Parts: sequence; structure tokens; C-alpha cells
Amino acid sequence: MTAHEPAAVHAEGIVKRYGPTLALDGARLTVRPAEAHALVGRNGAGKSTLVSVLTGLTRPDAGRVTFAGRPAPRFGDPAGWQRTVACVHQKSMTVPELTVAENLFLGRLPGGRTLRWGALRARAGELLAGYGVAVDPTARIRELDVEQRQFVEIARALSHGARLIILDEPTARLDAAGIDRLFGKLRALRAQGVAFVFISHHLQEVYELCDTVTVLRDARPVLTAPVPDLPRDELVAAMTGEAATAARRPRPAGRTTGAPVLRAEGLALHGRFGPLDLTVRAGEVVGLAGATASGTTAIGETLAGLRAPDAGRISVRGRPVRTGSVPHALAAGIGYIPEDRHREGLVPGRSVAENATLTVADQLGPLGTVLPARTRAFARRMISDLDIRTTGPGQPVSGLSGGNQQKVVIARALARRPAVLVAVRPTNGVDVRSKEALLGVVRQVADGGSGALIVSDELDDLRVCDRVLAVFHGRVTAHFPRGWRDHDLVAAMEGLAGDRPDERPAGDRGDDPHGTEGTAP
Repeated sequence: MTAHEPAAVHAEGIVKRYGPTLALDGARLTVRPAEAHALVGRNGAGKSTLVSVLTGLTRPDAGRVTFAGRPAPRFGDPAGWQRTVACVHQKSMTVPELTVAENLFLGRLPGGRTLRWGALRARAGELLAGYGVAVDPTARIRELDVEQRQFVEIARALSHGARLIILDEPTARLDAAGIDRLFGKLRALRAQGVAFVFISHHLQEVYELCDTVTVLRDARPVLTAPVPDLPRDELVAAMTGEAATAARRPRPAGRTTGAPVLRAEGLALHGRFGPLDLTVRAGEVVGLAGATASGTTAIGETLAGLRAPDAGRISVRGRPVRTGSVPHALAAGIGYIPEDRHREGLVPGRSVAENATLTVADQLGPLGTVLPARTRAFARRMISDLDIRTTGPGQPVSGLSGGNQQKVVIARALARRPAVLVAVRPTNGVDVRSKEALLGVVRQVADGGSGALIVSDELDDLRVCDRVLAVFHGRVTAHFPRGWRDHDLVAAMEGLAGDRPDERPAGDRGDDPHGTEGTAP
């Protein structure tokens, strides 16, 4: 930005109260044209409120906002805001049953008695091609993957004339290749002068993509700095208000493990993974490292009964589990934390108590009844055990922060005291401090005598594990004991390294004395 070029957006002194709660206290943000500016902070820091102000959904109590040097559009002028700024949310804001073309021009279809669908599709195709988005205009949104939906939303925003786009956790449901493609697209758009506000809990992505970062903590801005000059420990300290903790250091060796609590033998799902052998022992946390496209999510879903495998068998504490059956997996002792808490983990309109007790309704009253008092008592124990920050068991789960929502999902998974906990990307979309708390819960599950399997491509999720299996294209490519190096694990996840005998000390091979766990029989 030259000395005479105004900022893409400049917000200063933004204050917003909701009753006694001060959601923003003097917040400020300046984003230059063609800049990628990260906005980070713990859940509850004020990021969502600031985004609502910047997109015209919330009127601040004090402060001012300008775009390209001009005052923000007036409230009640949605078209004016759409021409100025757009937000691509973590949850898609497209209409699944409509086509790509219809979504692109939703709310501004040509008037008149006759709608020329051919011309509309042609305009949509030109628009998508102009921004390098390879999507069929006639495809329905529900037929697209997450990455394609995001590109459609970005193209729609740019077609309104907006030159500032806010991306709210855009990589939360993308694999590594999808993230690379998204970042490549964003860099190309920046070359055309488009500016981005990038909201993410994955700090590595901030360093890969962004020029500048602003940190909010307790509703106030505490740091704005150039990303290349900012040490990572200082960024974490700004977010948490504390120095970096020891939680990132490898755990000491010498943990004792018990008998196997989970076995998968010859497990395979055509086109997704396998054949796979896997063992988790009591007292052990095992990591399954790989991107969604590598088959790891499908493995977790198969263990939980959400998918029926083509081959193989599963057992819990020596007893066979009927594959492809969620109730049977649950009854057998498999607790499950899904990848997407919004789509698969929570019932938003229900309370904390109702969500936490969904798997134990049969224990909350006689003869199939559910007693509210017993439900509340059960929920209070879970709230206390997991330190869920809520006003009480009756609070709607939709009113909780992301980290506390995830704790409710974990509470439900633990409600039946499972033999093994299968957690798919358990810290997805939560802040740094909440990540440590959630992973601490997983560690406690194993330390209490059960087992745990963490399925993730997030390295910080995997540091809590006693051993890690790297998965690439549905096959285990390497085994790592605790103390692994980031470079080695990432290389194995990307298919750049194979398994070597020296990577698998005898004490870290589960119960597989021949060294074949994870490979084809």
C-alpha cells in the first residue's frame, strides 16, 4: 500500500456490549489492499463479533469503520455491504439444492417474465473461468466437495464487486492438497488486488499465507505484527496471555500398557483404505496420521460403525464387533468423536444436558423413560469433570464457544465409559488453549485404563500419542515412537518416506511381534 492508497478496511475503537458482556473493547484492524491479514485469538476473544461488525451484521456501540477510505455502508443496505466485503464462513452459506449458477446469482436474478437459463449458465461459466474456478455451473451445490463450495462462495463475493474477503476457518475441513490449492487461489487473487482477512486456529497456516497478524484477547487487540518477524512462541503467548507451556514437548518414555482393547485385522474399504491391521492397548494413545483424503477419516468412521468395510474384522477386549453398526460399536465399548461437531456431533437446538446424554438415555429412567432430574445430574458431573464453561445443563449448546462445544461432544463419547475412544481431528476449529485441554482429556482416558486412537493430520494433536502410524493412500507407510521429528512424520504422511525397522522399537509395536501392524497380511 502506497502512502496515498487507503486501506482495504480500517476499523478503530470498536466497542460492542451485549448486556453486561463486553464483546469488543476498543478493537482495531487495518488491512491493506492485496494483503493477507490473519485475525487470531482464543474462543471468546471477540473475533466473531468483529467479523459481524465488519460485514454489517452488527452495529457497534462505538468506533468507526472505513473501506478504501470511504465510510462503511449504512445498516439495512445489504447490497452496499455485498459490494464492499464478504465472508466465507466455516459452514457453507450456499443453498445445497440449487445449482452453482443459481447460487452465484441468488438474489439478483434478471427480472422480467422470462428467465433465460442458458444465458444465466453462460454468465456463470464466464464468471467462474475468470477467477480460475473449475466447477460445472449446472452442478448442484450438494454435489460439490467442501473445497469447491468455498471457491464458489469466493467467486460470488468477487462478482458483487467486493475486494475484501473474510475467510473464517477455511481449511477446517480440507486435506493437505486442498489447502495447497486454496492457498494458491488466494495468492492469485491477491495478485489482482484482493485483500483477505484469514481466521484460523492453525498457526502454521498463518505463517504460510499471511503478511500480518492481529491478535485479540479478552475482547481487546493485544498485538499486530508482521508475520515473518514474529517468533511463534510470542504469537502463542499473545493469544493465551501466558508463556508457551511444556505441552508441546514429547512425553517421557516408560509408560506401561495393558492388554489390547481394540483390534482391527485385515480391515479394508474399497477405494479408501486397507487392508489394515491395527491394535490399541489399554493405557495407550495411538495416532493415525494422515489427511482426510488418505483414508484416515474413513478408518475412524469404520471403527465407529458409520461405514461397513468390504473385508476384515474388529474386536474390543477380545469380543467381535458387528461392523457397519453404530449401536453395536457403541455397545461394544467404542466411543467416537466425529470430525465435524456442527454436522455430526451436536444437536444445536438442544441443551448441554441433552447433547451430553444422547448415548445414555437408557440409563436416565425406568422402562425407557428419561427423567429430567437424572439427566441434569448426569450432565452436571460431565460439566464438572471436563470443565465445560456453561451457565448450566440447560444452556443451549449453540451458545457455547467452539472449545466448550467440543467438550460436550467428548462428554457424550465418554458417557458410557468406553473401552477405547476414537477421536477424529478432536481439536478441529478450536483455539490453542482449548486444544491443550481437549488433548489432556484424551490422555486422561488412556491413563484411566482405556485406550485412545487420535485420527488427525494436525501435528499438535499427535504429540500426545505414545506412537503414531502414518497413512498415505490408505496404507500405513511408517511407524513412529514418541519423540518423532515433524519433518519425518510429514514426509511419511505425504508418501515421501517408507517404513524402516529402526523406526519401530520393539516396545512400540503394540502386540505385533513380526512388525506387520498396518500392512497388508
